[in-house]
This record gives sequence, C-alpha cells and structure tokens, in this order.
Amino acid sequence: MFLLVLFTLTIMCFTAALAAASILVKDGSQGEAVRHVQELLIEQGFLQGDADGACGPLTVAAIKAFQKSRGLTEDGVCGDGTYYYLSGGRTYESREGEEEKPRKNNETHHETAIPSGRAIYVSASAYSAYDPGNSKHTASGTLVRRGVIAVDPDVIPLGTHVFIPGYGEAVAEDIGSSIRGHRIDVAFDTHEEALSFGRRDLEIIIID
Repeated sequence: MFLLVLFTLTIMCFTAALAAASILVKDGSQGEAVRHVQELLIEQGFLQGDADGACGPLTVAAIKAFQKSRGLTEDGVCGDGTYYYLSGGRTYESREGEEEKPRKNNETHHETAIPSGRAIYVSASAYSAYDPGNSKHTASGTLVRRGVIAVDPDVIPLGTHVFIPGYGEAVAEDIGSSIRGHRIDVAFDTHEEALSFGRRDLEIIIID
C-alpha cells in the first residue's frame, strides 16, 4: 500500500513538472521553444523575418529590445519571467517536438497584470505548514501560507516582493538552513499543492 501511494505521488509530481515546463531561450538555443519565442517577437514587432528556431544575434537583440520595453533586465535571455510578459500572462507548456496547442475560438484568455522589475534565475522548491517537521510560522513571525517565499537574505532581502510566473506575487518572509544562494522555497496552503509544485528552475521578477 505504501509503495502504491509513493508511486502515485511520484507520477503526480512528474506530471505537474511537465505541465509547467520551464523555458530558457538564449544565444545558441535551438528548437521549438526558440521558434515559439521568435513568433511572439515577430507578432509584437521586435523581430523581422521568419521564425527559424535558432537563437542568434538578431533574436537576442529582439529579446533585449522587448525586455527594455517592459522594464525588465536586458540580458537577451527569455526565461519564465520574460516569457510570461511576452505571452501576455501565460506559462510555457509546450515540450520539445510538440506544437503548442492553439486556443479554440470560444476559449477566453485572461491576461495577468505583470509588474516590472529585475529578473533573476532561481532553483525553486515548495513547502507548506503541513509538511513533516515544518513550523506553521515563518522566520518573520507570520503564518506559512501561499504568497510567502523562503530566501537567502544575502540574495533576496526579507520583505522583498517578487513575481513568480504561474504562481503570482509573493513576499520574502522566511529563511531556511538549506536556502542558500539563488534558491527559494515557495509556500503553499496544503501539503498536496506543495507536492504538485515539486522542484523547478525559474526566472522570477524582483519587484522591489
């Protein structure tokens, strides 16, 4: 019975990771993700020509121009944060070798208001107050809940507001002995939600 439950949880985490696949398009990248980003840049007037699926100097320059227009860090790299702005509030869900599923005419897309700020890459994992051994309170004395992240204060000071694609805004209110460097823990209201999020590499936006 225990093995069956463990196997089910493993499948759930694996499926969730696929459903929220991260994107990273930078100089030298090739493939479906690059082509998709190029199409979005072309649609919005930042890139001319065809979407060939190869990220070279022109694509990097177009990404920088887009980032500048939105007040983002101009590094020429399209990660989750930049993509969220570029796509009008979506998270990247396509996988290499697959076409992104188009929306049907009767499907409504709700754009999310995305704040401007500085983009950084982090390794993110999830936690909740109901995980074994966890406290219900953060290092700041607040409750562990959705909208809170644990950080290394030397990288992201406590009190900092951030935007996490696919999650929303959060405040750095917690720390942890294993949270060092560009790593964060993202809080959820339930143990099951934390398991579904799992661990992933993300581009997040530092709002202040």
